[in-house]
Amino acid sequence: MRAANRANRRNEPLQVFVRDNNVDQALKALKKKLQREGVFREMKRRRFYEKPSERNTREKAEAVRRRRKLARKQAVREGLIAAPKKKELGPGRPGGFRQSSGIDR
Repeated sequence: MRAANRANRRNEPLQVFVRDNNVDQALKALKKKLQREGVFREMKRRRFYEKPSERNTREKAEAVRRRRKLARKQAVREGLIAAPKKKELGPGRPGGFRQSSGIDR
């Protein structure tokens, strides 16, 4: 069913609304949507010709990755393996704590 949903979404245009003339925010939202849809990955992949045998190899590898990911998620849900640890936010990471520059504001 997910593949059918994905195929249907490809026919729909991506829409991003610009609020309060904030084009930067709308552009950021558009980039995020394009990233989620895999447009950038597709563009990069289509930059050069890909032989049919290479395409088959890549598609098989992608299928294996998807299956492993699904199996891992299922095992976590069933409690067979521990859930992966959440990454801590630290210095230099978005949303992490910042070191002060020494100047009080």
